[in-house]
Amino acid sequence: MKQIYTTLGPRRRDEVGMILPHEHVFVDLRTPDQPGYAEAEIDAVVASMVPQIEAIKRQGITLLVECTTGGVGRRADIDLAVSKAADFPIVVPTGNYREPWIPAWIAEASEGDLEQWMVSELTEGIEETGVLAGWIKLSAGDDGISPLEARILRAAARASVRTNAVIGSHTIRGRVALEQLDILQSEGCSPERFISIHTQEEKDFGLHRVLVDRGAWIEYDHVGRAPDDELVSMVMRAVDAGLGEHLLISHDLGWYDPAQPGGGTPRPYTHLVASLLPSLKIAGVSEEAIRQLTEVNPFEAFAR
Repeated sequence: MKQIYTTLGPRRRDEVGMILPHEHVFVDLRTPDQPGYAEAEIDAVVASMVPQIEAIKRQGITLLVECTTGGVGRRADIDLAVSKAADFPIVVPTGNYREPWIPAWIAEASEGDLEQWMVSELTEGIEETGVLAGWIKLSAGDDGISPLEARILRAAARASVRTNAVIGSHTIRGRVALEQLDILQSEGCSPERFISIHTQEEKDFGLHRVLVDRGAWIEYDHVGRAPDDELVSMVMRAVDAGLGEHLLISHDLGWYDPAQPGGGTPRPYTHLVASLLPSLKIAGVSEEAIRQLTEVNPFEAFAR
């Protein structure tokens, strides 16, 4: 039986409802070589972020996917502390972001070592936390995949084949996402285990179709950052084109930023339920389609 692996243990389909598939609890966008990178007092993060989690719990959200990966401040220990304090499961990734956010040890590691590192985090746990990584998060340059990014991607593909973990990539251009799919398939990884993150940034809707036709998930993750009417139009176009069973929607919001005084001001994860879903219903999107987008799809994408 498929499960999503979270900070609070695995969750079956009948144990979860609405899922936010792309959010952040903790992010540091300074490069890993900068002083103070990814450093924070855990209690301060908990105090800042638990109220954000409590707000979505009241809306009926049952699970959140943390999209902060290696290179941009992933702290599984912090995710675990926030999760326990809020009694709310969070899905933490393995993997690493794109250049220049690649630490020296990743850049120097062989493909085999990178593959084994990801498999270990997916099957044994992240560092000393005991938390199993729930998925693999990567990125690629806006204009193409660098040789180092391709090496990480090939290692991720092999780790995915071994574990069935989904790979999500911060990729701005559709043609680059398709190049990533080519690399994944060359390593025997199914396109069904790939999420094209930030698909909305690719303005050629035809490439959204191509990604889905090849089996990939697409993700519109700017809810609450773009006008609702724009989102409603995008979602309805995708649903009407038959892409609804491969579409994920989320905010890409949060988060505690250790580079800012006091961690900065978090941006809530509440807009989807409070505003966008009612707007979709008014526009004629059925309850069944909304359940598909908010419950079925994210579970199927991240479960293994």
